[in-house]
Amino acid sequence: MKYKHVIWIVVLVLAADQALKFWVKTHMTMDQEFMVIGNWFRIHFLENPGMAYGLEFGGNFGKILLTLFRLVAVILGFGLMKKLVRENYSNGLLVFGALILAGAAGNLIDSMFYGMIFTDSNYYQVAQFVPNGGGYGHFLHGRVVDMLYFHLYDDVLPNWVPFSGGKHFIFFAPIFNIADASISVGVIAILLFQKKLLHKKTAPMVTDGATVNTASEHTA
Repeated sequence: MKYKHVIWIVVLVLAADQALKFWVKTHMTMDQEFMVIGNWFRIHFLENPGMAYGLEFGGNFGKILLTLFRLVAVILGFGLMKKLVRENYSNGLLVFGALILAGAAGNLIDSMFYGMIFTDSNYYQVAQFVPNGGGYGHFLHGRVVDMLYFHLYDDVLPNWVPFSGGKHFIFFAPIFNIADASISVGVIAILLFQKKLLHKKTAPMVTDGATVNTASEHTA
């Protein structure tokens, strides 16, 4: 895989992530939702000023710190991906690494620019894009748009369930976006399949007219 292929993966994920966020931001009011598949897959509009899946920390200072951390991570991430391509690491690692990078860049765009280019979303009207009076915040103060809600279980648990039997339970309550999902898929895949992914591909070597394969180099 070449570096341009990594860039294409990042661009495609970013395009899907930003297109859905833009549509939700300009077509839905805060907390509005609609069903996509049955009752378990919904589009539910929320915004959060913090980390993935609605997590927050540190107030306004924490928001700026998180955005700057994301910016540094994305810049370093592009450099790391170029290094991995140059050193001939496995295609799987490059694909999942590109997903992580794309997800980080997607939420970074929200944090850096959305406060400047959108009006505030509320429960009565949708946001406007590039308003004359300016956006709801300043540079680095944008809120991340979330909308994907997989409401897989929302009911009272059977009495035989240990510790929580007879209690109301919601399975997978977080509301997230494509960028969050991209990061999660990349990280989980690398953790699960690290023995297969964290190695350099076998390179052919020509000896006396015959082509042989050198052994793979494994990273620690």
